[in-house]
Amino acid sequence: MEQWKRLGAFIGKHMAYFVPLCVVAGVLLPGVFGPLKAIVPLIFAVMTFQGALNNTFEQLLAVFRHPLRLLVILAVAEVLMPCLAYLLGSLLFGDNVNLLTGVVLEYSVPIAVISFMWVGIYDGDGPLCLASILVSTVISPVSIPVTLSVLLGASIHIDAMSMVGDMVAMIALPALAGMLVNELTRGWGHERLSPVLSPASRLITIVLITVNSTSMSEYVLNMTWERLEVALFILVFATSGFFWGLLAARILHGSQPLLATMSFTCGMRNISSGAVIAAQYFPGETVFPVMCGTLFQQILAATFGHIIERLCADQREQGERRVKEARRLLASRGRR
Repeated sequence: MEQWKRLGAFIGKHMAYFVPLCVVAGVLLPGVFGPLKAIVPLIFAVMTFQGALNNTFEQLLAVFRHPLRLLVILAVAEVLMPCLAYLLGSLLFGDNVNLLTGVVLEYSVPIAVISFMWVGIYDGDGPLCLASILVSTVISPVSIPVTLSVLLGASIHIDAMSMVGDMVAMIALPALAGMLVNELTRGWGHERLSPVLSPASRLITIVLITVNSTSMSEYVLNMTWERLEVALFILVFATSGFFWGLLAARILHGSQPLLATMSFTCGMRNISSGAVIAAQYFPGETVFPVMCGTLFQQILAATFGHIIERLCADQREQGERRVKEARRLLASRGRR
């Protein structure tokens, strides 16, 4: 059992190295990993259940009773990012309405379900992350059409029942089950079951990232200069999402839990839902900017997770030095 837990810790510590390999494997071997898409909802459900074991209903309700941090996340993810995407996309791709639509759509979709997993790996605020995913998904049947209409003049009707159904299956029910187990067992779920399931959750995360990357295989292996320009823009812009989350957490004087949570929730989007909407309502070219997120957001998540750890480690070291210095001064005054 100890070896099993050490495996999970090893994977979590080295996600920045595993993720690029997963992306490359998915892009180069779509025929091998593509068929595993059928189990993606189950993978999400398992990860959500394991993460929810570390939370309680009281913690989740506290997020809604004091919603400032939740509202800041939603403001960055659902308002700031789409508006910036439109402004910058218009400057770079204004002559190609399909690419511009794809860029805006990419940052109009809900917060990514997988951000809950990243928040768990880097000791973030699970209840805040869960609430952010739930709220952004629930409002998306309204927020996406409104955003596209205001910014692009595009009119679409979202399949709300399908989107909510996916959210219920992958997030709501597994999260409810995890918190119920933790509550009914009086903490046994958090203290005993979650550490046992954590390595499995991290292993299937590797599978999930690989499987999701297969969707980009056709585009990457048939790259054009225009697509390359779009991909580079998405890379830079996606990076800014994680940065805005970090900046917002800093303004709120957050420690590592808030830094991790706001960085991942502001930076990661539900690309699957965006791809479905793009394919259903717009020309095929619109799908490419949306799917570019598949290439980058997992790698960026691993990178920013490492950055957050380093930032917080430096803060802890500075705090310890200040405490030691204060104790030394007090001791020297006491001897006088």
